Amino acid sequence: MSDPALLSAEALLGEYRRGATTPVLALQAVTERIAKLNPAYNAFALLDPGAVKAAHESAARWRAGRPMGPLDGVPVTVKDLVDVAGFPTRRGSRTTAAIPAREDAPLTLGLRLAGAVIIGKTTTTEFGWKSPGDCPLHGITRNPWNHDYSTGGSSSGAGAAGAACFGPLHVGTDAGGSIRIPAAWCGLVGLKPSFGRVPQWPLGAFAGVAVAGPMARTVRDAALLFGAIARHDWRDPNCLPDDPQDWRDGIEGGVAGLRVAVLRNPGFDAPLDAEGVAAVEQAAQILHEAGAELEEVDPGLPDTGALFASLWRTALRMLVAGMTDEQRALLDPALEALSKEPEASGTEMMQAQAQQVLAGHAMARLHQDYDLVLCPTVPGPPPLADAPTTDPVHHLLHSWAPWTFAFNLSRQPAISVPMGLGANGMPRSVQLAAALYRDDLALRAARTLERAQPPLPFTGDPA
Repeated sequence: MSDPALLSAEALLGEYRRGATTPVLALQAVTERIAKLNPAYNAFALLDPGAVKAAHESAARWRAGRPMGPLDGVPVTVKDLVDVAGFPTRRGSRTTAAIPAREDAPLTLGLRLAGAVIIGKTTTTEFGWKSPGDCPLHGITRNPWNHDYSTGGSSSGAGAAGAACFGPLHVGTDAGGSIRIPAAWCGLVGLKPSFGRVPQWPLGAFAGVAVAGPMARTVRDAALLFGAIARHDWRDPNCLPDDPQDWRDGIEGGVAGLRVAVLRNPGFDAPLDAEGVAAVEQAAQILHEAGAELEEVDPGLPDTGALFASLWRTALRMLVAGMTDEQRALLDPALEALSKEPEASGTEMMQAQAQQVLAGHAMARLHQDYDLVLCPTVPGPPPLADAPTTDPVHHLLHSWAPWTFAFNLSRQPAISVPMGLGANGMPRSVQLAAALYRDDLALRAARTLERAQPPLPFTGDPA
């Protein structure tokens, strides 16, 4: 490929190293695509004009043979739930003020220290509360594979930007599937890391289950980005001790000899369409042929659907509780309606927290016998982009996230991997999970699936 915008991050870095292209030319190629295509997709909350200066500084370092970090000169986007110094964090909401953040969030700082060129902030659903990719502040974000459909969310803009080749690397956040769902519906790799692996500050309404992580077109690129943002930061009290590493190390090791549990029941009767069934069967066959041993299992999870729905509603009620009547009138109507539902009692909340611990224990026990879990990422195709959100609890459990939120409750790593295209021409996917803190194993298995398939052909150009 001669167009730098279509290259992976690894390929771009190789081109910089050989002098075949520069960070300035790569940024120019990406921004030209954004100017041409983004009006149809609406992936960005804002673009950073300082990216030009950052690209020139990176180009000078490459000319001198002194790149400053593993992402030097690579275009990256950041979701608009994450602070970028000098720009407001609007969280997709008209209730927030356009006041610039005074300092970078921990992961933003990690990107800068790695030399990344932050090109802008991508759209999110309002406060990251739902999966359809629209918000009151920025409107509808559309899926580059088919404009009629949503990207999914809440990392909606990151999904669209990744599919449309608006740079190779994108940072999303995930409290119940918000990285993996848009990755699945947009044909990307999306990693929800182990809880605490990527520091976050300030913390949001879903602090007990939310993580930040990479979205990219390849597994190796996701691992590369992961290494830049998975660094300890004192601001986040949940952050793990520093463990700097290149998460691509060992990623080509394959799955021979590993035991894989095929999950059919994530704690309740989760729906799945025929395309999802076919994707899981295809992934199981690839893993089997690569030397893994597979077995259908039931880990004995509590009702994760009822549990997550309770925690989700409580977090959203807390989020809205301090708002004025004028602010409430500006909210997504479905979010405002959901916030009026009866509050859970203190006893009920303590019971929910105990159930979350049981879910984590059940999965940890499962991983005493199995290295990996294979299951669907999404129950079916994305919703129509223009469809209003009605009965959100029903859609949470049946249309959006029934296969993803169990791994937020258990806090273990889970990754969505593309599995070709379905009969409707839209991407298919599966999800792989590993034991808590074995992010390396999830990446390794995902890479095994990726190697066995041809890459998706899409480049984001409109039909």
